[in-house]
Amino acid sequence: MAFSSSLEFLPDPGVDVRQLFILLHGVGGSPDNLRPMAEAVRAAFPTAAVLVPEGFESFDGGETGRQWFSVRGVTEENRAERVARAMPPLEAYVRQAQARFGLLQSDTALAGFSQGAIMALELVQAHDGMAGRVIAFSGRYAQLPKTAPQYTTIHLLHGADDRVMSVTHIQAAQARLEELHGDSTIDIATQVGHELHPALIQRAIVRLQTCVPLRSWEAALGLNQTPPDGTTVH
Repeated sequence: MAFSSSLEFLPDPGVDVRQLFILLHGVGGSPDNLRPMAEAVRAAFPTAAVLVPEGFESFDGGETGRQWFSVRGVTEENRAERVARAMPPLEAYVRQAQARFGLLQSDTALAGFSQGAIMALELVQAHDGMAGRVIAFSGRYAQLPKTAPQYTTIHLLHGADDRVMSVTHIQAAQARLEELHGDSTIDIATQVGHELHPALIQRAIVRLQTCVPLRSWEAALGLNQTPPDGTTVH
């Protein structure tokens, strides 16, 4: 696939790529909208490749911009179907990028803003562990999950004053993930609306640098191991 307007930030020459970040912009946006996040990731993780592709479809709500799926006439009932139809090209892109740099799924992080956050959340919902981390800014699930990813840590970040994507969606998502024993965090910034605010970017970097995945803690504690009789201890 060729993405003429995509952004790429790669390690300095001679430095091996050890991590992969793929950033997904919002509806009607462009990769350049995520430049502040890309630059923050590059500064914090100098051995990472940071890719910011443009949406696979032209934005059908204006003259410029891209989208992952159309929001014309979108409802709670048809949103999940639209996301599912848009998912195969994104899955292929992520797998292609992992192969390009010879990295594992666990070395991959997906970050998205708004519609891009929906795509990132739903990708690991459909393909558990395709990324070790998901950072969802100002997003939501297309529909609340019935199971929680077991191999992906999810970081939810939102503005309390978001009038486009209500913070209640992400609060409900966090509650559901907790109920399902998922591995997730939530950060809500006061006096922040529907925007990729510097405070949220900074908090995302802190989460990425300091949060140990729940599965790693459980492995260290000897949990989730399979005894000889085949039962699983939780």
